Amino acid sequence: MAIITLTTDFGYKDHFVGAIKGTIYSELEDAKIVDISHAISPFNIQECAYILKNSYKAFPKGTIHIVGVDAECTEENQHLAVYVDGHYFILANNGVSSLITSEIKPDKIVELKIPNPQPGAFPVLEIFVKVACHIARGGTLEVVGKKFDDLKELKEFAPRITNDGNTIAGSVIYIDNYGNVVTNIQKSLFEAYRKGRNFELLARNKKLTRIENNYSDIIDFNLDRNQRKGPGDLLALFNSANYIELAIYKSDPNTVGSASSLLGLDYRDTVTINFL
Repeated sequence: MAIITLTTDFGYKDHFVGAIKGTIYSELEDAKIVDISHAISPFNIQECAYILKNSYKAFPKGTIHIVGVDAECTEENQHLAVYVDGHYFILANNGVSSLITSEIKPDKIVELKIPNPQPGAFPVLEIFVKVACHIARGGTLEVVGKKFDDLKELKEFAPRITNDGNTIAGSVIYIDNYGNVVTNIQKSLFEAYRKGRNFELLARNKKLTRIENNYSDIIDFNLDRNQRKGPGDLLALFNSANYIELAIYKSDPNTVGSASSLLGLDYRDTVTINFL
């Protein structure tokens, strides 16, 4: 039986997550359900896309991913099933698949057209769960939808290259549990335009001239403790997803603050790299 994952902005206070799981188990008693996250900020497509992109590859091929963020069906927000990179994604056409489909071409996309749909305000339960269970039983996408070619892409995910290739203007797409700030600038893009040059990374009133590979790389262990950088210091690094991230070493958003709070950075704020 294929794994079914859940990624939503429903939280845990309400009945939504429990109702989804209960309905799946009612349809498939031996279902395997994995929660990726139910703490996506409400309607935050960029945050959802980042979490989904960096989690789905850990699952085996054939996994079915239900994405319940901004899922109400409209003329511009169709319900889709996307088969890409060996995985099924059941979601709304709101751009949440952009980080995946911009790098890997989907094998198949269908607009969901299930027979006798139950109209209501809970489409993840009424539509997405039915489609997921159909696929988990071995059903094909052609049975639940018709071919679709107008997959929405979000321009916010693409940094702007300006100044004749000497500047990358990126933006914040995700803030993690530690308050670390993730930009939309990937390591591959950075290296393609850097061409061995020095650079400066500008975020609000801060300037950095190094990008680390690990958080602890800012520490020079050859120096005495009172002379070296450490907890509370700002750094930039290529995170595990190969995006440029700004962090405060060993930060705690609830006590000493975080990169997001101390720099005053929030979603869509600008981070700039100038090559010198």
